[in-house]
Amino acid sequence: MSEAPKSHGRLSAKPSLRPRELMAEPQVQGVWTASVVTLFPEAFPGILGLSLTGKALQRGLWNLNTVPLREFGVGKHRNVDDTPAGGGAGMVIRADVMDAALREARRGNRGPVVYMSPRGPQLTQARARALAEGPGVTLICGRFEGVDQRVLDAHDVQEISIGDYVLTGGEIAAQVLIDATVRLIPRVLGNQESLAEESFSIGNRGLLEAPQYTKPALWEGREIPDVLLSGNHAAIHAWRASEAERLTKERRPDLWRAHAETQVDPAKDRQLSGASDQSRNYREHDKD
Repeated sequence: MSEAPKSHGRLSAKPSLRPRELMAEPQVQGVWTASVVTLFPEAFPGILGLSLTGKALQRGLWNLNTVPLREFGVGKHRNVDDTPAGGGAGMVIRADVMDAALREARRGNRGPVVYMSPRGPQLTQARARALAEGPGVTLICGRFEGVDQRVLDAHDVQEISIGDYVLTGGEIAAQVLIDATVRLIPRVLGNQESLAEESFSIGNRGLLEAPQYTKPALWEGREIPDVLLSGNHAAIHAWRASEAERLTKERRPDLWRAHAETQVDPAKDRQLSGASDQSRNYREHDKD
């Protein structure tokens, strides 16, 4: 006997004469929703439809709604862009076209509007956590030379970057933001405790995560640190905390400075290099 499909509760419905919406995925009422304005709706769900985020989407733990920008284009060819005012290379997405698409995308989505742009502050774990606690987000995937500033101002659009580099469009960046956010929604991950000690988490004091190991205990002459096999949970916790501090100080001094300003005893900071030597002793064994 086949298993009955799971109920996601009452689905939201909205009247429309637009054919695209007749083929859209049903939207589960009351769950976190990502509405994406894009020239390439076929890019979604992409990687978001796989693994844990994909399973969560199927289970109705979050919604994904794509709004094709081309449908709001003007003229015979549904143009969405025009030459930049003041001259210059490339094209700019028109304010009137983006405005119409945003009004459609924001129907029923009370979350902030975010434009994926290298001009914005970089996406952080704290920002993803804040977005996950809200009702959802409306995302603008830019193309060409960008979007007319007037429509960004009119809709009080926030800008977020995923790094100091430029992509051909905002679709990949939007998927990064959605993935980082959706995984923080309750019940999306099979084991929520796995969030506690990962990099940038509150449980890990905003530091980088300590190294991870698994079987076999000996691989290519390299052993798992003895402390992790000791069964001494207090010692294991102390080792992981020390390693998190060491890696953060070595690889992300900016994060370490921010952490040290609020939580680290200056004497401990001076002694951290000694703690680093001690941690290496767990990884390297004297064969004599």
